[in-house]
Parts: sequence; structure tokens; C-alpha cells
Amino acid sequence: MRINGYYCRVFMLFTYTTFLVLEFVTRCSAIEVYHEWHVSLDTNVSPLNVNQSVIAINEMFPGPLINVTTNDVVNVNVFNNLDEPLFFTWHGIQQRLNSWQDGVSGTNCPILPHHNWTYVFQTKDQIGTFFYYPSIQFQKAAAGFGAIRVNNRDVIAVPFPKPEAEFDLLMGDWSTEDYKISKSMMRNKDVNSYAVPKFILMNGKGPYGNNLSKSFESFTVTQGKSYRFRISNVGNALSLNLRIQNHEMLLVETEGSYTNQIPLDSLDVHIGQSYSVIVTTNQSEADYYIVASPKLTNTNDSSNLVGVGVLHYSNSTKGVTGPLPTGPDPFDVEFSRNQAKSIRWNLTAGAARPNPQGTFNVSNVTLSHTFILLGSLEEISGLPRYAVNNVSYYTIGTPLKLADHFVNGSGVYQLDAFPHDSVNANASYGISVVSGKHKGWAEFVFKNKMNVMDTWHLDGFGFFLVGFGDGDWTPASRDTYNLVDPVVKSTVQVYPGGWTAVYAFLDNPGMWNLRSQILKRWYLGQELYIRVFDADPDPAKERPPPENLLLCG
Repeated sequence: MRINGYYCRVFMLFTYTTFLVLEFVTRCSAIEVYHEWHVSLDTNVSPLNVNQSVIAINEMFPGPLINVTTNDVVNVNVFNNLDEPLFFTWHGIQQRLNSWQDGVSGTNCPILPHHNWTYVFQTKDQIGTFFYYPSIQFQKAAAGFGAIRVNNRDVIAVPFPKPEAEFDLLMGDWSTEDYKISKSMMRNKDVNSYAVPKFILMNGKGPYGNNLSKSFESFTVTQGKSYRFRISNVGNALSLNLRIQNHEMLLVETEGSYTNQIPLDSLDVHIGQSYSVIVTTNQSEADYYIVASPKLTNTNDSSNLVGVGVLHYSNSTKGVTGPLPTGPDPFDVEFSRNQAKSIRWNLTAGAARPNPQGTFNVSNVTLSHTFILLGSLEEISGLPRYAVNNVSYYTIGTPLKLADHFVNGSGVYQLDAFPHDSVNANASYGISVVSGKHKGWAEFVFKNKMNVMDTWHLDGFGFFLVGFGDGDWTPASRDTYNLVDPVVKSTVQVYPGGWTAVYAFLDNPGMWNLRSQILKRWYLGQELYIRVFDADPDPAKERPPPENLLLCG
């Protein structure tokens, strides 16, 4: 096979749940990894003693781990055994020059029931902790998610000693209703009363000690070693605080960025966010609680909304004891914001490339765009809708990227009709697509006037997280920005009654989705698309459509 202009030899490896073809490189910088996924509704893998169908992949919940290295090429052949169309999106994978593989409604045609389609994407110039999930039809509420690890190449030094082992911890809120019932409830005017989570799961398992849990998550460790935990909040509604009884966590990475290494007793992980922490097993041989509790929610130790797992020392002869470790006040927004501000970019570490992360920074950039975006709950034609600047995104049958390719968007969407820095007087539907200047610096200000947490995610890029604030944002707020060492992430939280500001370098041509990561907000229209266009037809600038391109609309 030809990769990057070179021919490479092929070796094959078969596993029980996935079919992998590893193309070891002679003069190539990439390995090709092949997965075959069969996606279906499955009651056998439901996490609780409740009759509930779960979206499983190869009869697994969570789905198979995608474990790759910088620049690898990932092929995922998805067989859709559901009764409705299906997408998968690869949260945090930037799909360099290739938004065709992004797996959202604006870029792809869905995989129809009883059909299959193969995603092919490269983890180009990335390392870090990510995850995947279905992106339409409210399917994420029924699972279908799994972990993605992008490891450093051997030639790149990692800024911490190699751990004894790595663990993936996918935690998130969970509702016991069938996801189609939850989806239908989104048409009710009192939308905030529906699809309310009932449990917190860890790796698809219920809380330890809960009568409804079929099993609980446990990680076996050896005393005196260090372990990397790759943590993602894969939930749909609730920010979580994570802590491990009697153990400190050393923060080292978030969503592809190495961070300054700070010790933490607990870590806030908001919807859609991922982190890596190092845990050193320096306590006596015993079992210890791992706890994930929701932010901005009242709970107690026996609540179903407290996720509980176990850190099990291999020579332990006794189970967990004592009360659950206490965390910060869940309503203490200032604690959470201060913790977020303390997470800075490690300027001296290399990541996907040998040069230090800090060689690319925002200390002296010229902004080409400012987008000021307010998410809100509105009513349109008697139905509840979430909106951005009073425009609720209306999903059409023709993917925007497809229309862009064939008819330059004509008759499908109107470019830049969306109010990018103001709020329309009245709420309405719209097909929101804005221009992003190729290789320009964009400033995004996310505003949240509601009394609940919000998170925003941008496909295709990383955000430089330059600032948080209370109240309204004004141009003078830029004086408070951190332009020295802001961490780079793809998902950022916006605190109630506050704002969050980020910078992004728009060097990745394509049609890119910007959305609330809170599931019901995303489903009900709190999203838009950014069209980053480079007129040069050279495929080195942007990839042409894949050979297996699906047509629809």
C-alpha cells in the first residue's frame, strides 16, 4: 500500500473483537490500523438491573479501545445494525485537512440501517487522550462510546517517567429511560425536566455497593508503582469531580496538550473533556474508593448520582472501608474556576513533534475574527429550542460539506447570514455557517446567562484557553487574558452567569462543527459551522472527497 508517497509492507493481526492490519513502515511515518465494528442495540451489556437497550459495539460497552500513535492511519469499518441512521465522531481528533471524516451531520451522509461504511482518518501531529461516540438521533444517551489513545512516537520524549500501566476511565451521567423516549421528550416545553440523569457510570458500570449495579469498576495496581489514568467525561448533562481515597493525582495532559504538572486532591472534568493524571500507589495494601460526583447538584454518599469504583492493591486482603472521600463544595464555582486557571501549558515539553509546545504561542497574535456566542433556551413555533445568538441550528438533509463541494453551498446555506457577534431580536431557525479566514487567528467568546454549566467543543482545532470571567464580556476583558501559557484544549467549560474566551489558529481547511457538548442543547440546535476555505486545489492543502463518499440530500 502507498502512504505519503511510499510503498509499505503489510502484516496482519487478528483479534477477537477487531480486525487489525498493521502496516509497518519502511521509509513511512505511519502505521495503518483497521477495526471492524458491528453496532447494535443490546440488553445484555446494560449497566444496571433495569431492562434497557444499550448501543454496543461488537457486543461491548464501552466500545473497543482505539490505541494508536501520532500520524497513524485509522480505518474503522462500521456496520450499522440499528434501525436508524448512524454517525461516529472522533472527539478531539483534528482530522487534519480532512473534515470529510468528522462524522457529524454537516460533513457526512449517515450510515443507513443495515449498511456499512469505512471511516479513514489520520492522527496527524497529535498525541493525547480522546474518545468517540455516535453524534445524531440522541444516540449518545444510549452509549456507543469508547476511548482513543494517541501515543507519542518513540523519538519524542514524554515529560514524565513511563508508568507501570495505563487505564482508561470513561465516566459520565446515565439515564435509565430508553434513548428514543428521552429524545421524544425533547419536544416538551418543560425540556429541563426530562432526560434527567439517574446514575454516574465508570466504564459502563454502576456504582460500587449499589443494589441496581450489575458490577462495578475496579483497577488492580501494585504497591509502589505509578499509573496513568486517562479520564474522559463521556456524559450528557453533568460536570463531575473525580477523586481517589488517600491518593494524590498529578495532572500531566489534557486533550493532546502536556500541562504543567500540578498535584491535585480532586479534579473537575466537564462534559466532553479529557485529562491524564499519574497516580502513585504509595499507600498500604488495601482497597480505596474512586469517586465521581456531580457539580452544581446536591448528593450524598448513597446517592445513585455518585459514581463509585475501587482502586485495588494486588495484595490487598480487605475491601474498601470508611466514608467516601469528600470533594469540594459542588456549588463552589470559584474553586472550580481557580483550578481551571491553574492548568497551564507545559511550554518546554514536546508533544507530537520534537520542538517544544511553547514555540507556538499566542503572546503576540493579530486577531482576524471575533465571535461572541450566547447559548440560550428559546421557544420557536411552540417548541423548545436551544440557540446561539437567538438562531437555532436547523439540520437539513444535505451535508454542508457535500453542498460546498458540488455547488459551493448554493441553495443549501447562506454563508455569513449568522450574527457572529450580536444577538438577534427574535429566536428563529437557521442553517448557521460562518467564514473563518484560513490561517487567521479567531477569538471565540462563549457566554452563559443560564444558571447551569455549559461546555463548547470545536471539531478540527484546539483552543488556546485564554480567559474566564463573571458577568458580561467586554473588550476590556482582554486585559485579564493569559497570553503567556494558556492550555490548548478542544472542549471548554462556561460557568453559570459567566464567559470563557479562547483563541484558535484556523489553519485546517474544511467545514467544522462548533457546538454545545451538553447533549440536549446540541440536539435542540445550539451549534453552528465554521467554513475555513483555502482556494488552492492542491490536496496537500485539503483532501478531496474519499473514494467511498456517500451521497444524500
